[in-house]
Amino acid sequence: MLQTDEVLSTIRMLHAEHLDVRAVTLALNINDCASANIDQMCKKVHHKILSRAHRLVEVCDEVGGKYGIPVTNKRIAISPAAILLAGHTPSAAIKLAQTLDQAAEECRVDFVGGFSALVQKGISAGAQTVIDALPEVLASTKRVCSSINAASRKAGINMDALHRLGHIIPQIANADSANHGFAAAKLVVFANIPDDNPFMAGAYMGMGEPEAAINIGVSGPGVVDSALKRRIAAARESGKKLTLSDLAEEIKISSFRVTRVGELIGREVAERLETAFGIVDLSLAPTPTVGDSIGEIIKTLGIEKVGAPGSTAAIAMLNDAVKKGGLFASSSVGGLSGAFIPVSEDATLADAVNCGHLVLEKLEAMTSVCSVGLDMVLIPGDTPPATIAAIMADEMAIGVINNKTTATRLVPIPGGKAGDRVNFGGLFGASPVLEIRNIEASTQFVHFGGRIPAPLQSLGN
Repeated sequence: MLQTDEVLSTIRMLHAEHLDVRAVTLALNINDCASANIDQMCKKVHHKILSRAHRLVEVCDEVGGKYGIPVTNKRIAISPAAILLAGHTPSAAIKLAQTLDQAAEECRVDFVGGFSALVQKGISAGAQTVIDALPEVLASTKRVCSSINAASRKAGINMDALHRLGHIIPQIANADSANHGFAAAKLVVFANIPDDNPFMAGAYMGMGEPEAAINIGVSGPGVVDSALKRRIAAARESGKKLTLSDLAEEIKISSFRVTRVGELIGREVAERLETAFGIVDLSLAPTPTVGDSIGEIIKTLGIEKVGAPGSTAAIAMLNDAVKKGGLFASSSVGGLSGAFIPVSEDATLADAVNCGHLVLEKLEAMTSVCSVGLDMVLIPGDTPPATIAAIMADEMAIGVINNKTTATRLVPIPGGKAGDRVNFGGLFGASPVLEIRNIEASTQFVHFGGRIPAPLQSLGN
């Protein structure tokens, strides 16, 4: 058990450096709400969420206020909706999503994740229902988020699912054209989805998890960047030689401190809610706020233009050091745990795109060594479905071959062209639309369909 005194000095030291608990997510199993009658199912779902989550926001605010560290987002993640929707129609899926949205509003949480399906080896009837309903569900609800797992190390890559999603994603965006297609930002397509991720839009409660659990997503790019800048300034002042090994150690120490703070708050929230404590996700998640950026860390590490040669190596070093520091700080590490590079949510990354320093191909290379993948990437609204599917397939391949979680959160901007700037506001930020090269050059590959077999590494038992 953590000692309160152990982290209080750290909290005082880091208070002015954008340290926050990015997300407290209540994961909740709702499989026992299944019913052949959709009205009865929705009634049971609504009751279960309200009974478990009605005090979540209040408790998070109390605990955050106690330690002076804000909990930025309070969220709910349910077990996959596809399980409940087996045997139901897309209209029933829409009604379930509206129930989730209403329950989330009544609990005052920011988002509810888990309108999800796992299709890495095939698409079940319930999963098909979820996928078919996504355009209306995500465009008509405010808080509902979805994730689709289309690949895994053990199963390979389901190209039929990606082909279908290549058509669905533009439909989601077009259904929300009044908001520049923002609804598509609430869908993440995964390879190797984690069962306990607290971050949206990909949070859901996986099989084998407890009935309910509190999962914590800590953050703090500003903390890490400030620590690096202090270390570099001190070395310059003293004339001491500073190496990348020294900087990696500084990142590790900062991650240790941030993780200790996050776990302290998470465990107290769980205790007050009489709920099991799940995991701490170590991920460094940026915001559009200046000084709270992964891109700024890359620049502090000596890469003057994010996307220049060396950017991938810098992200790899950052990601590894974050994991090492966090793992030493906590025995309850899970989720994604690494460095996020969501383009529109990181002002420095978005600026690099605007200046032409960071292009899609370099961004994809960087995702091979960071957490998640092509995250909050804005693409032209007329990008063909087969090209969208091929972009997702490339990212899935990185995850499958390297046995890591990867994902895409692609947002086709209705009527948008490469270079257009779109502002979603809030934590979702702003970014130029990225240029997609070699449009339709992958169409035949995608149309072959089927499943790309699991790699040799899958035979690890």
